[in-house]
Parts: sequence; structure tokens; C-alpha cells
Amino acid sequence: MDGPHSGAGRHLCFQDGCMISAASTTIAIIGAGPLGRSLALRAAQAGFRVVLEDVMPSNLRHAQEALRASLGESLVASGRGVQGNGEGRLAVSFASTVEEAVRQAEIAIDCVPDELESKLEIFCLLDRMAPPRTILLTPTTTQSIADLASCTYRPERCLAIALSAQQLAEESSGSVVPLRRTRLTHPVAEALVVEFWNRLGCRVDMETDSFGIAQS
Repeated sequence: MDGPHSGAGRHLCFQDGCMISAASTTIAIIGAGPLGRSLALRAAQAGFRVVLEDVMPSNLRHAQEALRASLGESLVASGRGVQGNGEGRLAVSFASTVEEAVRQAEIAIDCVPDELESKLEIFCLLDRMAPPRTILLTPTTTQSIADLASCTYRPERCLAIALSAQQLAEESSGSVVPLRRTRLTHPVAEALVVEFWNRLGCRVDMETDSFGIAQS
């Protein structure tokens, strides 16, 4: 196992030859249930732009109410659609389709059930809808990220969070987040994901998953 990564910098990684900041980095979160709301809040508080997606209007409505209460009305969109507010950027916007949510995303995090069929379905959908640069990041304790990545056209941009949805929702600043990469993971993709968690106040333990076998 690699040692914990720590020490978030102001900038995240190179994009088209230039450093990008958290404020210009969009995180798409697929699923506005308890985990999605928790991740959206933490990412927004860390300075990221967040697009929270759910096909259920009631889930988006509950998420909107909770996030407006935590972040303030001026930082949370008043309706669906990736939008700005004229006076400054929104911290959180909402989308009712995956395509809309991932259109500008650097990282897409899914909150679907940790089952093979659900993970394959969302990975195929994200792979088809997201720009080539988008990193697919999934919480799973039962699936191999190497296997899931091999089903996409971007295996070098797929990583896993080795926590269950409940464990991830309970993560707090100062904790260590276990991540899984594959042997194909691009160093820039890995660096962006590590810096994402660093900005959320977490350290990272990284292992390499070789088709179901985690290796140091």
C-alpha cells in the first residue's frame, strides 16, 4: 500500500497545458440521495462547482432544500439546469439527466447501488455521455475497478473509492480515504482525484486493483 497522500495545493492538475483550480473544476454527482447530498455539500464547501443529478424530482427538491440551508440560497440553484446567477458562480446546480450533469465535468461520481449490473450500467452511460477528459470515480467494496474500467473507452480515467455508501457518507475531514486505481490509470487522473479528496480535508491510501486483486 502506498503511504497516505496529503497536502492539498491551490491548483489541481494540468488541463490543456495549464493548471486548473478547484473553482474551475466541475464535479458531477449522480444520485441525490443521502450520499449524493453529502458529497455535494462537502465538494461545494471545498470550492468546487457541483452538478447534482437525479431522475426523481423529489430527490432533487429535498437536496436543494438541504443544500440551500447549509450553503445559503445565493450559492444553490433555484431550479434544475446548469446555470449561473449573474452576481457570482453557483456552488451547486441540479440536473435531471446524466448527459446534462456530466457535460462539463472533470470528475463524475456515481451513487448507484454497489451491484455489478448497476455499476456496469452507470459506467457505460457515463462513458458514453461524458467528455473524454472526465474521470469516473465510483464507491464500491464489491466490484473490481479494473473490471469496470475494462468495459469503458477510458480505462485510464477510472478509479474506485473502496468504501460503502454508508461509510463514505460518514467520512469526515481528517480521515483516510482508500482509493483503487488500475495499472492503466493515468497519473494526471490519479493526481486530480487525490487532490479532490485532499481539498475535502482527507488523506488518501492508494492501491492498484489488478482484476479483483488489490496490490500495493
